[in-house]
Amino acid sequence: MILRARFVLPFAGPPVENARIVIRGSRIAAVTAWEQRSLSRRNVVDLGEVLVLPGLVNAHCHLDYTDMAGHFPPPKRFTDWLKSITETKSGWDYADYAASWRRGAEMLAATGTTTVGDIEAVPELLPEAWTETSLRVISFLEMIGITNRRRPQEILNETLRLIRRLPHGRSWAALSPHAPYSTLPELLRLSAGAARRHRLPVSIHVAESLPEFEMFTRRQGEMFEWLARSTRDMSDCGGVSPVRHLANCRLLGRNVLAIHLNYLAKGDLSLLARSGTHVVHCPRSHYYFGHDPFPLAQLLRAGVNVSLGTDSLCSVCKTRGQPLELNMFEEMRSLKKAFPQLRSEMIFRMATVNGAKALGLEGQAGEISRYAWADLITIPWKGGRHQKALDHALHFSGTLPHRMIAGRWLGATPFETARPALRFPSGLRKSTKPAPVPAPRA
Repeated sequence: MILRARFVLPFAGPPVENARIVIRGSRIAAVTAWEQRSLSRRNVVDLGEVLVLPGLVNAHCHLDYTDMAGHFPPPKRFTDWLKSITETKSGWDYADYAASWRRGAEMLAATGTTTVGDIEAVPELLPEAWTETSLRVISFLEMIGITNRRRPQEILNETLRLIRRLPHGRSWAALSPHAPYSTLPELLRLSAGAARRHRLPVSIHVAESLPEFEMFTRRQGEMFEWLARSTRDMSDCGGVSPVRHLANCRLLGRNVLAIHLNYLAKGDLSLLARSGTHVVHCPRSHYYFGHDPFPLAQLLRAGVNVSLGTDSLCSVCKTRGQPLELNMFEEMRSLKKAFPQLRSEMIFRMATVNGAKALGLEGQAGEISRYAWADLITIPWKGGRHQKALDHALHFSGTLPHRMIAGRWLGATPFETARPALRFPSGLRKSTKPAPVPAPRA
């Protein structure tokens, strides 16, 4: 399959005007300027005046909770929100979670996400849920344990057995000890060792709230008091930051996604940078809870890989006149609002190549390059400079003209490869005379 487009933004190299993308099977074979001899090929389709971008990578999501959207107003205390969601979950059954998961996956696919790192609290949904979406899903199986009712080794062994039973194809499973406050240090240490042995990525919520930060650094605050009443062993608290706590449990590294990381102590940046730990920021969730400003500049200066996620819809504020949906474009626009000086290119990188790197998919997802998966989206564009194209893409809202995952079109198919002659539905145009090919613009 050969595609022609007005502009390609690969994020693995310079943008290409009047571009040609060659796709073989599920992967990209070449990205070049248009070649006139390509017109003789039957399997060419001209996508017209569009920007072609890599499919977006959502590095953190909770698909299970999609249908809880709008159930909880922004709380005064973080622990109140934890109690509310726990109570709501107790009233849901398998069918509720399955419908919620499916609806969330549909939202992401419709708004340009092609790969998602999802926290799975209901592993019974797998692998059936995977078969109901075109998305590439890394399901991080959630592990929680703060009492002695279940030994940490037992919790981990059960999760590893499930990972071995699940297929590893377009989607697969990995580990997610929920958070330092909701797991015992032994489970964190055991998870770190298992992840290294089995080469698994690990996703963990860390330093999400000020109460969590105070719990570990000062042995005080609402979370410390709440968990102490629940008989959690609090001996791991006091004098360390949540990041230092993970380091003590050997749970930092290039296979670790530190989710949120809104509060940092002295020395945390160095620990994160030296270990290669990835950070995932969820802008709309950050705004919902009213956290202190996210330390983006400090993280970037330290060389930490920062990517973006949507989190769940039960921690997103509803905007008047707009439905709540899982949408990476909304996350990017929220980030731009919080950091107006941040360039559109950097924002898109956080939603593509950076997320792929965090998930261990560098060179395969989040970019348009040779051997990468053919995961593409398009946005209408009539021409202009590279930076203007990115600004335009950032503020695009509406239906994406084309979406592709692993070489397969989603929704309306722009042409039928089985026919000897190309068919071009409304909105696409057959190539007759090629436009002059300018040199790729840096």
